[in-house]
Amino acid sequence: MDNKLGNGTESATRDRVHFVTQQTRFSLISDILGHPQQLPSMCELEELNPSISEATVYNHIQKLIDAGIVTEVALDNGEHRQGYPWKFYGLTDEGREFLEEHNLLAAEATLQQIYDTISDKPEKMVKYENAPRPDTN
Repeated sequence: MDNKLGNGTESATRDRVHFVTQQTRFSLISDILGHPQQLPSMCELEELNPSISEATVYNHIQKLIDAGIVTEVALDNGEHRQGYPWKFYGLTDEGREFLEEHNLLAAEATLQQIYDTISDKPEKMVKYENAPRPDTN
């Protein structure tokens, strides 16, 4: 059934674009895109968003997971290293496709360049950046 806002599919798409472009969620997506492996740990996401509480970062990542935009990947039990993260967050294929379809990946290369220029990273963040990551291929 059509209405002034368009059909249900258009409305759902608009709602989903609005969902991913909400300030905190889009910031987290940008952090994922800018990360060297596009697979940051929760600690890295928290460090990149110091004005957002840890609980808020976690809640928004969970919302992005539930929406199929982000996935949580983990190292196998035998690959865990003490003192290093073992869970990481990256875009799903569906999430990447959706963002690309709606021209929300245009700044991906710029985000990676910006991330590379961060010079005052805490030691823990640098350590976590260099942590082993699951093979997602």
